[in-house]
Amino acid sequence: MGMNQERLMQVILAPIVSEKSTLIAEKNQQVAFRVVTDANKTEIKAAVELLFNVKVAAVATINAKGKTKRFGRTSGRRKDWKKAYVSLVPGQEFDLTAASAE
Repeated sequence: MGMNQERLMQVILAPIVSEKSTLIAEKNQQVAFRVVTDANKTEIKAAVELLFNVKVAAVATINAKGKTKRFGRTSGRRKDWKKAYVSLVPGQEFDLTAASAE
């Protein structure tokens, strides 16, 4: 592929572990990841295939707006971030524990 391997290693920041993501994983065979805000779907697909050694069927992305938070009188805002829902080809399995141990 014409994509830079170092870039692909930095695209995925962390898996999202929440009740919603667990439900989606069981129901739709999808896994949620927090990704770099300027990553596109093809980059995310290539990064997941490289890191987890699986075949990706589709990628859906969401731009999440940062929450407004207050510290006493001053109000600030958290950073905007991007979420990716990755669907696997049927028969593929995700092993998040193996990738984090490397």
